Amino acid sequence: MTQSSAAQPFSWGILGAARIARALIPAIHAAGGEVRMVGARDPESERVRAFAQEWGIEQIGTYEDVIASGVEAVYNPLPNDAHRPWTEAALRAGKHALTEKPLTLNAEEAQALAGVAAASGRLLLEAFAYRFQPHITRVREIVASGELGEVRAVRSAFGFALTRPDDFRWSADKGGGALYDVGCYAVNLTRLLLGEPQGVTAQARWTSGGVDVGLSGTLHYGAALASIDCAFDWGGKTQRIMVVGTGGTLDLDGGFSSKNDEEVRFHVQTNAGERTETFPPHDGYAAMVAHFQRAARGEQAPLYSPEDAVRQAQVLDALFAAAREGREVAVGQTI
Repeated sequence: MTQSSAAQPFSWGILGAARIARALIPAIHAAGGEVRMVGARDPESERVRAFAQEWGIEQIGTYEDVIASGVEAVYNPLPNDAHRPWTEAALRAGKHALTEKPLTLNAEEAQALAGVAAASGRLLLEAFAYRFQPHITRVREIVASGELGEVRAVRSAFGFALTRPDDFRWSADKGGGALYDVGCYAVNLTRLLLGEPQGVTAQARWTSGGVDVGLSGTLHYGAALASIDCAFDWGGKTQRIMVVGTGGTLDLDGGFSSKNDEEVRFHVQTNAGERTETFPPHDGYAAMVAHFQRAARGEQAPLYSPEDAVRQAQVLDALFAAAREGREVAVGQTI
């Protein structure tokens, strides 16, 4: 992975020792960066010290310590309800911010955070690493080329069995639920392929605590309909993408993975014939981090803006409202 052309390695601070950080730290190293500090609610805990030792991170502190340190960027993989406040604090402190999805818990918060990023002049990116996978780029190219004709349907499914009862994703107060965790990928890809929907309908299965354990929705595009399915109680791990047009179909299994250790294949069938396209193993995390570092240092224009994250949040807001109210909900487009 090509690192920044600047002489000094790009420096990072990480908020918390979340599982996802174990994917980002190797990606940072692969992109030529370095993790200088990790923050925790309890910096003296054995868990945090073991994490720092495992990954060779020399400095440990509180979240506030990381934000006040001299690092260039902060990675925020905290529970969803902590995305907005700690990312905002990092931006106001002059740090670039890479924040896990969903960026915030609603579009109003996302808009406010985008405003802080603009005022601070710092880069803010919602961490959808799957977007940096070559097979996703190729799917977008095929759809945009018109090879499949006019798209009439996009069908996406992402779900797995969440068996840890103490996981924050079971907590409504922390922004839990299947749509925020995995359904957001299906929404994001649909937007990449078709743009912004006019409205949505949805149904959900709720826990007694108000968390969506499963949600199915339809994004309305006039001449096309896009369906999404997500859940925390499916057997195994399911990731499926199908694009259906007037001239053909594209079918992809495993398309939302951010890092592939094996080949990825998808099948295209059109009036001209059939083919399978194959992609070697690829680390989307490393590609995302490398792009972030270049963009933060002004070496490349950001591929995805905070306003894109606002539009993403608008669709998620509409899906939740549709599932709760049992009606079609228009998607707001004002940025």
